[in-house]
Amino acid sequence: MKIKCVVIDDEPLAINVLEDYIVNFSQLELVGKFTNSIEALAYLNATIAVDVVFVDIKMSMMTGFELVNSLKNKVTVVFTTAYREYAVDSYELDALDYLVKPISFERFKKSIDKIESEFQKNNNIDIESKSNPYILVKVDKKIIKVDLEDILFVEGMREYVKIVTLDKILITYRTLTSISEDLTKYNFLRVHKSFTVSINKIISIETNRLKIKNDYIIPIGRNFIKEAKAKILNNLEMINSH
Repeated sequence: MKIKCVVIDDEPLAINVLEDYIVNFSQLELVGKFTNSIEALAYLNATIAVDVVFVDIKMSMMTGFELVNSLKNKVTVVFTTAYREYAVDSYELDALDYLVKPISFERFKKSIDKIESEFQKNNNIDIESKSNPYILVKVDKKIIKVDLEDILFVEGMREYVKIVTLDKILITYRTLTSISEDLTKYNFLRVHKSFTVSINKIISIETNRLKIKNDYIIPIGRNFIKEAKAKILNNLEMINSH
């Protein structure tokens, strides 16, 4: 099932940004885009085939708040705006999310995670039956899908990270902290200020270093060693018991 989206903004360039982001998510389908809020409202009230609306707040003909208050059909709302001060008002309208322009791809993806979770809940979709989890990363102006099961480890390099997979290395503009927040939900572990590793790809553990698949050696930081060893040894014991 596709998540059907509509984008409403009186600035065409703002619509273009979201449209470029949306096409990178196979679970999303853009079914409408409007620069005229009156026309957008008429469309939304005439159809039930819309799941989520990305709507600007400060528009010339009708504000995003007025538009949402006039909706007849239930739809998930994500407000987009250049003004942070509208955040409280947006949540009073039960908005799922609030995106401040300029909207980064990383922040947009977090919003899509929320939307997908809400969509699954509303449509009684079993989350465990989803396909293999993945992340989307921007490399050389291209958005690349990387399956989490292929990742060996991620190395932080100041404002960039190096993602090492079974068969390739990718460099993307992102912090190790932000990408680790996503990965630790899926059996990844921060073991050093510069490294996050896939626990499933660990072959052995020594005093203060790990051997990873494909013969990579990863150091364990002093501040991470206690928690890292406990989780890694527990995982190895579970593997050996099967």
